[in-house]
Amino acid sequence: MTMIQSRAQMRLSIFSLIPVLLIAGTASASAAGSETDFRAAYAAAEAAEQEAGRLRNQWTVTAAALADAKTAAGKGDFDKAISSAKEAEALAKASIFQATSEKEAWKDLEIR
Repeated sequence: MTMIQSRAQMRLSIFSLIPVLLIAGTASASAAGSETDFRAAYAAAEAAEQEAGRLRNQWTVTAAALADAKTAAGKGDFDKAISSAKEAEALAKASIFQATSEKEAWKDLEIR
């Protein structure tokens, strides 16, 4: 595989994450949430973030989204808290995807 093909493949991988993030955002805005819903969404986001940490590929925007979720929940705005937690989960899953897909792909970009 040439360097140009490798770069194109990596761009395609990154761009394939965009629909995942959009779907997660629209799904989270569909219903009024409760504290129980928030706790479930936050736990899922934290689990995904911990997995990203094990892969050594945590994104700062994920931590910010988790902090926003916790702040909104503290204010009793569970709809916003759930939305932020689901966004954090989507971001963490995207970072996991990035880590796993680029684990070997970087070698194709190295000049030999």
